[in-house]
Amino acid sequence: MFSAEDLVFIEERGSDLNTVKEQVKNFENGFPFLEIIQAATLGKGIIQLDELHVDEFIHFFEHQLAKGISLLKFVPASGAASRMFKSLYSAIDQLENGTPEAEVLQDQEVKTFFDRLKDFAFYNDLKKTAGNPLDQLSKLEILKLVLTESGLNYGNLPKGLLQFHQYQEKSRTPFQEHAVEGALYAKDKNGKVKIHFTVSPEHQEAFQSHLKEIQEVYEREFDVSYEITFSQQKPATDTIAVDLQNEPFRNDDNSLLFRPGGHGALLDNLNDLDADLIFIKNIDNVVPDYLKDETVKYKKALAGLLLNYQKRIFSYQQILDERHYTALDSKFYSEASSFLENVLNVKPPENQYYSEKEELYHYLKLKFNRPIRVCGIVKNEGEPGGGPFWAKNADGSISLQIVESVQVDLSDEQQANIIQKATHFNPVDLMCGTKNYKGESYNLLKYRDPKTGFISYKSKDGKELKAQELPGLWNGAMADWNTLFVEVPILTFNPVKAVNDLLRKEHQPD
Repeated sequence: MFSAEDLVFIEERGSDLNTVKEQVKNFENGFPFLEIIQAATLGKGIIQLDELHVDEFIHFFEHQLAKGISLLKFVPASGAASRMFKSLYSAIDQLENGTPEAEVLQDQEVKTFFDRLKDFAFYNDLKKTAGNPLDQLSKLEILKLVLTESGLNYGNLPKGLLQFHQYQEKSRTPFQEHAVEGALYAKDKNGKVKIHFTVSPEHQEAFQSHLKEIQEVYEREFDVSYEITFSQQKPATDTIAVDLQNEPFRNDDNSLLFRPGGHGALLDNLNDLDADLIFIKNIDNVVPDYLKDETVKYKKALAGLLLNYQKRIFSYQQILDERHYTALDSKFYSEASSFLENVLNVKPPENQYYSEKEELYHYLKLKFNRPIRVCGIVKNEGEPGGGPFWAKNADGSISLQIVESVQVDLSDEQQANIIQKATHFNPVDLMCGTKNYKGESYNLLKYRDPKTGFISYKSKDGKELKAQELPGLWNGAMADWNTLFVEVPILTFNPVKAVNDLLRKEHQPD
């Protein structure tokens, strides 16, 4: 399958040969579907907090913060902005091919863009770069000023560096909004805010330059010190591509083709970070200051909930670690099993209830000694995203999982019906605890389900190929974590997938 030159190439790019061979096997065998048991709903897998509990968990979080826990905000920020402008690129193509402006403006998205051009936070920058008044320019000229190097170059920038929100005479990028958010809920007791952005190699310098522009200003404004770091997706996490016969795909020079492994590759980046509590949130899910209160409140509440539950988990970890199974009585086993099943929502294999004490001891030790995540879940209002479900694991246990529809056999009527009953979905709003009771970091790579990857069909140089994505960061890559789902207000979820999303009231000035 691989020549001597291939083996050298694989080693030089940092990939593991056994992993590459396993990837080829995945193409040959396909990924199995995940069996979902039922949708997680309020009271059945999804926690709903009343205001009293919100206040209690915020208080607990702030108490732990005063004791010195370390915090980190993790922001996947490598997403290109080009996909936001799909309709505008189509308009450029039509106008360049001679389609009249009036006909192009029949597309409602394009028409809305021009009708409300003044409502975009980048409007002032657009006017400055235009040279001439915008009303004297053609629609094609304006579109090129927005998207190409002749103007703002937004079509070639990452989302994190676009102007999203207007504040009187100033505007902010998502990068700036995350810096502000960090000061509001991710500041440690010494006033330090640690934020880690994963970025594309070609954009890291621009992010660092942007940071230099704002860091001192925001540190003075919010009375904090920032420690902002960057990383890139590791080449070693790229996956090999194959042709339609599942043979390694080769470029014109006969070299092997590797492709980025999707956002699941960022598990390696997350695994390199050290903090007691890690907040995860996508780069484009930000709001102006006047709407931040709800986000901050629930970020702190979910953090407090995690730390509260984690305290109990740590006590079980320590007991199971320090005492022999024969020294623990039936009351302990009953209590620990109940907490695992009824609070952490890990349903044991049926025979677990009748197992020997030693077997139960090792089962509990295994299940408690895992990283924990609390996932903010919002009501499903038609946005795309993974949903919360009860799913069956390889060891026969059943637990809460974030599941994408592509992981489910939709040709199975029963499975398809369960998917349809989902009431909520995960907007990538996570709190993560990645250490054990001793303060030792888990190797997060051990807690993913390698059988939850994705295969897609692509092409290169006119030849068809099959590509493979690693288990997704918030689903398969965290499949073996202890998981809690908590309903959060829809107001805390405001992604920007298309440019006109910036015209929603949640992204407009107060």
